[in-house]
Amino acid sequence: MKKGKLYLIPTALGEGTEYQNLPPSVAECIKKINIFIVENIRTARRFVRKIYKNKDIDNTIFYSYGKHDSLDLQENFLSHIIQGNDIGIISEAGVPCVADPGSKIVEFAHQYQIEVCPITGPSSILLALIASGFNGQYFSFNGYLPIDKKERSKKIKDLEFLSKKNGQTQIFMETPYRNLQLFESILKTCSKSTKLCIASDITLPSENIKTRTIEEWISIKPEIHKKPSIFLISQ
Repeated sequence: MKKGKLYLIPTALGEGTEYQNLPPSVAECIKKINIFIVENIRTARRFVRKIYKNKDIDNTIFYSYGKHDSLDLQENFLSHIIQGNDIGIISEAGVPCVADPGSKIVEFAHQYQIEVCPITGPSSILLALIASGFNGQYFSFNGYLPIDKKERSKKIKDLEFLSKKNGQTQIFMETPYRNLQLFESILKTCSKSTKLCIASDITLPSENIKTRTIEEWISIKPEIHKKPSIFLISQ
């Protein structure tokens, strides 16, 4: 029997932007797939219903792969694939496997020569980069910075050094409710000439993307509390 395929299905970056930011192939994929590995079952079910209204949710299987979940890749993934069933990975926002634990599932799929099919969708990281005015040919995404204040400041200083030394754009993020703490750490740590871009609520009506020097940011308090944001620094 022919193996099933693994589809990487993007979601919108914010509520209400699904139809303008996702390609038709997403609905086509959701229509034909009945097994999904998702970061959050409740929101994934709602997303699936919204994208394809005729989906029989009660006969659709959802496995959770959030950071507190234990997914049995042999039983919950491989056994379905071997039987010829396609499986879709759905992240909470944007494309799967970036700042997201889904990459472990994709790695497992490659080990068993399972075809992996990425579907085009919005990436807050790339959208922030191209809107920042920073180097888009040489950049590094660093994920979440340390929560501890001293460790976070040291990490920011290291990233600033790399940006200055190599001309490399440094990209990172924070849990939305800690955005302002990260912002304050950046102001206290970086030199006044360093450029900082903050991209918030990307693709939403409230989208706000601004690039300023640290010196300019000192007199500005951005409205980023609890808003999904990407931070970029450059020298």
